[in-house]
Amino acid sequence: MSAAALVLLAAGSGSRTGHATNKVFRRLAGRCVLTWSLDRTASVGQIGPVVLVVRHDEVAVARTVLEQESPERDVRVVPGGLTRHGSEYNALRSLAAEITAGAVDVVLVHDAARPLTDRALFVDVVRAARAHGGAVPGRRQSRLLDSRLRPSAVDTVTVQTPQAFRAAPLLAAHEAAHRAGFTSSDTASCMEVFSDAVTVRFLPGAASNIKITFAGDLLVAEALLARSSRRC
Repeated sequence: MSAAALVLLAAGSGSRTGHATNKVFRRLAGRCVLTWSLDRTASVGQIGPVVLVVRHDEVAVARTVLEQESPERDVRVVPGGLTRHGSEYNALRSLAAEITAGAVDVVLVHDAARPLTDRALFVDVVRAARAHGGAVPGRRQSRLLDSRLRPSAVDTVTVQTPQAFRAAPLLAAHEAAHRAGFTSSDTASCMEVFSDAVTVRFLPGAASNIKITFAGDLLVAEALLARSSRRC
C-alpha cells in the first residue's frame, strides 16, 4: 500500500528571529521547534518516509537533535539547496525511487518552523491530494491597506503548510523546473507552471498554525501550547 511522504523544510537561516541559531533548533517549552513539528505527525498513520532538509553545515546538529528528542522516528536528513525551491527538489530526489515504484503516492511539504499544526490538517491535505491532485491550506484575510493606506480592492489569502500533492506529478514538475532553471516561492507555484495534471484544492487553515519567524513568535507559540495543555 502506498504512503504519504513528509518533507520538513528547515534550511533557512532564521535571521529574523534575531538569533544566530536556526529557528528550528531554538527551544520551545523545553524542546526544539523541529521536534514539536515532527511530533505533530506522529499519530498520522498515512505518513511513511520522513525527509528533513537542513543546511549543509547543520546536518550533524539535526541528526543529534533527532537522536536525543525523537529517537523513535526514522528521519532521512538531506542537505538543502540555495533556495526553498532547491531544498524541495533535493528532498524529492531523495524520494524519487520510492515515488517511481509507487511506494509513495503523495508528498506533504511542511515548514519545520510551524510547530503547532493540528494533526487533522495533515490528514485533510493528504485526503484531498489523493482525491484531487493537490491541497493547499490558508486563511482568508480582510482587505488590507494598499501603499496609499486605503483598503485594497480584494480580500487576500495567506498560504500555510502542509501542502500536499500527488507524488509523481510533483516530482515531474520539479524535474521540469530544474531543467528550465525555474525557481518558485512555494510548492504550489511550481505545480501551477509545470503541471496541468492536478487540481489544487484550497482548505481552511488555522490561526494557531503560526510560523516561527520573529523572536516574539516563540512567546506566542509557548502561550498557545500552555493553553492547549490546560484544555487537556
